[in-house]
Amino acid sequence: MMRLMWVGLVVLLGSVGIGVYWSHDGFDPESIRGATVVITGCSTGIGEEMTYQYARLGAKILITARRENRLKEVVAKAKSLGAQEAHYVAGDMGKAEDCERTIQTAKEKFGRLDYLVLNHAGSSLGSVDERAAKLQTWDQDLDMDFYADFVDINLISYVRLASLALPLLKESSGHIVVMGSLGGKITFPYFSYMTTAKFGLDGFFGALRVELMKTKQNVSVSYVVPGFIRTAGAEEMVKKLPGGEKMLETAAPVKETAYTIIRGGATRTREIYVPSYTWVISRIRMFPGWLQDYLILNVFSP
Repeated sequence: MMRLMWVGLVVLLGSVGIGVYWSHDGFDPESIRGATVVITGCSTGIGEEMTYQYARLGAKILITARRENRLKEVVAKAKSLGAQEAHYVAGDMGKAEDCERTIQTAKEKFGRLDYLVLNHAGSSLGSVDERAAKLQTWDQDLDMDFYADFVDINLISYVRLASLALPLLKESSGHIVVMGSLGGKITFPYFSYMTTAKFGLDGFFGALRVELMKTKQNVSVSYVVPGFIRTAGAEEMVKKLPGGEKMLETAAPVKETAYTIIRGGATRTREIYVPSYTWVISRIRMFPGWLQDYLILNVFSP
């Protein structure tokens, strides 16, 4: 009974804290007007929606993804929504030369960089969604080539892009927004490759944040902890699972998610939890081991 009371108290305090944040975070939409933004992974999902949200706020945008035809469509829509400028770089962020070309293009087009939003995901070795839908444990699918490729694209390239962009961000007192995951806060079965990358992102960018503070560099780092977001990719994957249609009813709208991330980055929020329940779930690592295991295996796992 006492444990249940503590859980209830945590939930209550979390709700109050989030309410205070939303009321007093000081976000000014006009602060985005004219700001220069690089967003990776923009052909679909949250990245695409963030592009449109930044466009409506009057930003100057450079987006990346692998599919050039899709990028042309997103850029055209961004311009129609009010972006002061909109450009794209078609490339694979798993390749060092494409990362370098992205930041160099931003420097040439804008001359400065205010926001670096790291959002891309995936693997060059097959569909991540299809792999996830199989719900196989690591020992059932020992694919080291996929694992190494996934970590390279979803962790190493984030570090590379941030490192390349830091000189520009230091000049502008800019912002880095990193798309993390609940899988970077607690461990779930069937997603060992994802957990590796997301825990790595939390560790590296947490250390970078401290180092920037230590050296008095005014560059903020925001780590995003998204929950279940209703993107087109998520819908396709979840519908393949038992009870998938029911699960979709609990998914957060992608438009609200994108706006929350933009708002959090602009106000230099250390960690952005969206929807708010992800803050509560991420706290289960504070619980006794047996309770953590029970919740992960019986409540939060597919």
